[in-house]
Amino acid sequence: MSNMSRREVRDCAFKLIFEKLLRDDPMEELYAIADEVDEITVNDQVRELVEGTLEKSAEIDSIISEYSAKRELSRIARINLAVLRIALYEILYDDKTPMNAAINEAVQLSQTYAQPEDVSFVNGVLGAYARAHGSKEG
Repeated sequence: MSNMSRREVRDCAFKLIFEKLLRDDPMEELYAIADEVDEITVNDQVRELVEGTLEKSAEIDSIISEYSAKRELSRIARINLAVLRIALYEILYDDKTPMNAAINEAVQLSQTYAQPEDVSFVNGVLGAYARAHGSKEG
C-alpha cells in the first residue's frame, strides 16, 4: 500500500464517489476501472472512506437537506453532493479529522473541481452545520 496523504486519499475517494453518483455500476466495477485507468489510487484507506461515505449516505443526505436552506437535495449538483458527503462523513465518523479540517478540505476540493459559486454553497452548508453543532475539536 502506497503511503498517501489524507488529502490524496480524500481526492481519490471524491472521484470515486462522484463517479458512483453518475453511474449505477457496482462499486467493485468502479474500483476496477479506476485501477485500469491508473489515475485514481484505490487502496484500503480510499476504499474505507468511499464505502463508509456510501454506507452512511442516507443519513448524511438528511443532514445536507437540513442545512441546505436554498436547495433541495435533488437540485444540488452531484459534484457538491460528493464533496459534502465526504466532509460530513469525516465530521461524524472519523475521529482523526477535526471538524474545521474536514470543512477546509471540502472547500479545497470544491475550489479544485467545482464552480466558484459551488465553493460558497459547500462552505455555507458545512458552516451552518458547524455552527449548529459547535466545533468538535479535540
